[in-house]
Amino acid sequence: MRTLETNDWILLNSVIYKIYTMDNLNEMREQFLEQIKMLIDFDCADFHLASPDGTNRLTSPVLFNFEEDMSTIYDEIDYSRGILYSGKTLIYRETDIMTDEKRKETEYYKKVYQPNRWHYSLQMVLARNKEFVGVVTFYRTIGKDDFAYDDIFILDILKDHLAYRLYQHKKSGNLLGDKLTITAAVEKYNITRREQTILKLLMEGRDNADICDVLTITENTLKKHILNIYRKLGINNRVSLFKMIKERE
Repeated sequence: MRTLETNDWILLNSVIYKIYTMDNLNEMREQFLEQIKMLIDFDCADFHLASPDGTNRLTSPVLFNFEEDMSTIYDEIDYSRGILYSGKTLIYRETDIMTDEKRKETEYYKKVYQPNRWHYSLQMVLARNKEFVGVVTFYRTIGKDDFAYDDIFILDILKDHLAYRLYQHKKSGNLLGDKLTITAAVEKYNITRREQTILKLLMEGRDNADICDVLTITENTLKKHILNIYRKLGINNRVSLFKMIKERE
């Protein structure tokens, strides 16, 4: 087992401090990934939140060293769904739940790992009071060793702090019951500038054809943007959108 040095404990203390004190949740998650990189060797990572409406979906990704959101693919994999939404906090390597040979034959490995030249992953599933609140996944590229139990030990120190912060964030939104402004939704759910423009037009009551004319885009492109907005907000339709977002700032 790795012996943590003084500098390691100082860094861990800094990570925990930021978990509780950074008001902006997206910035906190970005800082978490950047700082944990100094304690755990990984090449890429993603940090998703649980859907705010309580459905078993991932939303609001924060990504480290890659741009494509993998949440849709996560939700397509049965064994991942069972682990993610169990309501238990877990830290595990994918090689802990299936052999390396079997992993290479899965659709998930072929769709996610191979295109990015990843081979190993370490996942931290976060839950509190039997409620799933988020998940962090770390990846290592081909040629590197698998994650070690020392890496799990470090995440084990942090897991309850992260789970508590995410739980409080999720509950505060639900309990307040107030609609979000577009600006607040953009900040809270990591909505892109293009998606923000479309969100504003949707909230103005514009139909799809009108939005396509304004932005000079195809209807298929618009539909993809709208689905991304819905996924990030954790909703399924425009009615839910109007219940969640204020029509005016």
